[in-house]
Formats: sequence, C-alpha cells, structure tokens
Amino acid sequence: MPEFAVVVLEFMKTHQMWAAPIVFLLAFGESLAIFALILPASIILWGVGALIGAASLDFWPIWAAAIIGAGLGDWVSYWLGLHFHDQIARMWPLNRYPALLERGHAFFHRYGALGVFGGRFIGPLRAVVPLAAGACQMPRTPFHIANWTSAVGWATLTLAPGALGADFLLNQLGWGAAFAGR
Repeated sequence: MPEFAVVVLEFMKTHQMWAAPIVFLLAFGESLAIFALILPASIILWGVGALIGAASLDFWPIWAAAIIGAGLGDWVSYWLGLHFHDQIARMWPLNRYPALLERGHAFFHRYGALGVFGGRFIGPLRAVVPLAAGACQMPRTPFHIANWTSAVGWATLTLAPGALGADFLLNQLGWGAAFAGR
C-alpha cells in the first residue's frame, strides 16, 4: 500500500470523526472529470472499508459520504460537459481525436444510462464517462438515475468487502499489525 494511503488511513483511525468527510472528498475526487485519473482514491477507499471492520468505524455515515461524494463528483463532471461541450471538443485529447466525440454520441445513443452506470465501475472510465455524457448532451433524468444508483452500488462494493472481512483480509495481506489495537 502506498505510504500516503497508510498516512490517510492512520489519520482516520486516530481521528474517526474525520472519516466521513475524508471519504466524501476521496469519492468526489475519484468521480471528478480528469482529476480522477491522477487521484488514486480507490486504494484508500478499499483501505477505509478494511478500517471500518478493523477499527470499529461506523459503516453507515462513511457509506453515505461515499455515495454523496461519488454522485456529486459525477454530477459536476456531467454539468461541465453539458455546459462546455463546445470547448471540451477543442481540448486535449478530444481535439486530437475528433471521432471520439462522435463515438461518444453513438455510445450514449445506444447504451444511454447503462453506459453511465457501467462506467462507474471501470476505473479510467469513471473519470470521463460523466463528462462525455454531458458533452454528448445526454438527457438529465436518465443520467441522474444512472449516476445515483451506480453511486450506491459502487460505494457498497468499495467499502463493504473490507468492512465485512477486514480481519481476514488484513491478516492475509500482512497488514494486520498496522491496524491492531482497536
């Protein structure tokens, strides 16, 4: 696990009242257009799931923070695409590959909300699908339904396995000592 992730997790273990706000920010950043490509929040969020089980953090507020952060991150990305679609088409990498935008239109025409829903669960796509959905003028209602339902599923799949199997997982990976002394 990267050193910065261990530092964040140790801080959350020591200052549990900051766990939900930190998870909100991580999930928001993980879902925000382009920014998500440079923020390795998934690693930390998987660790947070383990920390929930290992350090007795309350699952529900952290889970809700992950849902809200992920949903708002995608919403902002969609909004940026919707309002700046002409400028986005002139920015890198779309300006170098104009066919991508045409393919995006075809993708959202064919798959619609299912494309947004599925994009949440594929790392690199999570950073660009909402932006592309907005740039391709995907209707708001199907986008928001897919966005918020996928945020619930993503938060659950990201946090619950660690929360439910933290002791086993941490001991198998050799990290049990790092979180001992609950």
